[in-house]
Parts: sequence; C-alpha cells; structure tokens
Amino acid sequence: MRQYRIGILGATGAVGREMMKVLEERKFPISELRLLAGAGSAGKRIGFIGKEHTVVQASEDAFEGLDIVLGAAENDIAMRFAPAIVKAGAVFVDNSSAFRLYEDVPLVVSEINPEDVRKHRGIIANPNCTTIISLVALNALNKESPIESIIASSYQAVSGAGAQGISELSEETAAIAAGEAVKPSVFPYQIAYNVIPQIGSEAFMGYTSEEMKLQNEGRKILHSPELKVSCTCVRVPVFRSHSVSLLIRTKEKISVARARELIAAAAGCRLTDDIANRVYPMPLDTSDQDLVYVGRIRDDLTDERGLNLWCCGDQLRKGAATNAVQIAEIVAGL
Repeated sequence: MRQYRIGILGATGAVGREMMKVLEERKFPISELRLLAGAGSAGKRIGFIGKEHTVVQASEDAFEGLDIVLGAAENDIAMRFAPAIVKAGAVFVDNSSAFRLYEDVPLVVSEINPEDVRKHRGIIANPNCTTIISLVALNALNKESPIESIIASSYQAVSGAGAQGISELSEETAAIAAGEAVKPSVFPYQIAYNVIPQIGSEAFMGYTSEEMKLQNEGRKILHSPELKVSCTCVRVPVFRSHSVSLLIRTKEKISVARARELIAAAAGCRLTDDIANRVYPMPLDTSDQDLVYVGRIRDDLTDERGLNLWCCGDQLRKGAATNAVQIAEIVAGL
C-alpha cells in the first residue's frame, strides 16, 4: 500500500491534536508526518504512534514534498498558506471557513457528497461542525424526499471555541465553587451555569455568521440551492459534543416510522429514539466517537410535512478532525 506524506497545519490546537488521534486510529498509511504551527509552538515535541515529532514553524516553503495537508488553523493562516500548499503539489483539506463557499472548492461531508472531492483544484473545504452533524442526521431523509426548509437551534459545547474554551469553563466552575470572582475572556459572558445565545458576529438580518453557515454550506453540500434555513446558535456549558434541534419540512411527507428506518440504516448515524425508556442523544454519550446520534423523532404539529428531531455529535471528531481525515482517505483512494 502506498504511504503518504501528511502535514497538519495548526497541529498544536485542539482540532490538530484530534486529527493526529484520528489518523492513528484509522491507520492512515503515513510515511512522514509533518507538524506545523506558529512560531510560539515551534520546537514542541508531540508523540504519534510511538515516535516523537518536533513541531516546525509554518512558512511558505514548509510544505515541500507533502502529499496532503490537513488544515486546523484560523482563516487568516489558511488563506496565507493555501497558495504555497497547492504550489508544493499537496492537497489542502482545510477545516477553516476561508474557502467553503468558493465555487471552485469542494465542500465535502464524506457520507453525503464524496464524489465532489474529484472536482478539487488543490483545496477541499471541511464544513462547519454544526453543519456536518446536522446534515449527517438529515441526509437519509433528504434522499427520501428533498428537504425544503430547516428550522434549527444548536446547543454548542465550549470546545467548539478550542482548548481555551474548555479551560474557561473549568476555571469558572472551580472559581464559583470556591466563591471567587469569574473573569471571562474567551466568551463575552460567564459560560459556567449560563447559556449565551450568540456565536459569531452579526452577518445578515440579525443572524450571526455561525447561524448562516447551516444554510449557505447546506445548499452547497446537498446541491440544493433553494434550501431555506433559519438557525439560532447557542453556546452552552458542556465540554464536548454539539446538540441540534431540527425541524424540517420535506417535499413529500415522511412518516415517523419511515424516518426511523432511514436514520437507523444511514451511514454515520445511530438511531437512539425511545422516549418511553428515556433513550435519546446526549453529549455525554456522543463524545469521543464519530457517529451522529439521532432521536426524539416526531411529527411537527404546525405543518403536515414537518418532522422534528434531535441529534448530537462530537464536533471535534466528526464535526472537524474525522471528517477531514475521511476526505483525505477519499483523496488517497483508501
């Protein structure tokens, strides 16, 4: 089997480290792993499959010889180094939002539109974490009858803001327990014992940038340019795994029984739907694994073609690192 030379841009962050974990778990055939980050992280040593790797500073000439680069850095870093990555002959699988809506950049969820990978010109975009989790849950329903509209509310874990988000929740919880003052820095308000109904900056008619991603990215991934989405994104005091409440309207009615059948058989999903026995998706059950759990499936009481459901998925794994590695597997023909 061919071995691949893999780079991770932003290797020391939460998503970058998760990418390493997923690469090892999935036994991706690697002949070289090159860890790249900012100057402040250069020189750090990180273990991977029993070997220590030294983090090197990202620069325009740091990508020579690589086959695939997994991006786990912010938009400005991705945009700065993307030309150098492509020039070096590598395929850039980018987790930032920098290129997601570019017409010539495929936006891919491995279970939904893997064929779009073939259209790349050196860059493939990994969708937003909430978009991935939601669309994996909905994909089988959309195939049964096209989804015309989605009303969504997301309950997003603090790890969606990176390792610093996890630290802030931990520190605030400890401070409150000790009777000490809380001083938020990552989030605009105290997140411990609170929810914050804004993620991202205002982007369109009072909706935030995070809230518009489900519509804009969903249209591209599902090849459904008329899809309408109304979304509210909320940060909640949960360490890991995003939850999403979804109300969909399909072109033709899908019964609850049929929806359960479709989701139970869908790639990337696990049906957990038995309210009588208190079985439904929860963050604690869905963390540190790659399936999207789907439950609370029920008819909408306001629209005869509507269905309600609730889903949970690990946004660091399937919502970011795992989907990126799955895209790399498609690129490599694995």
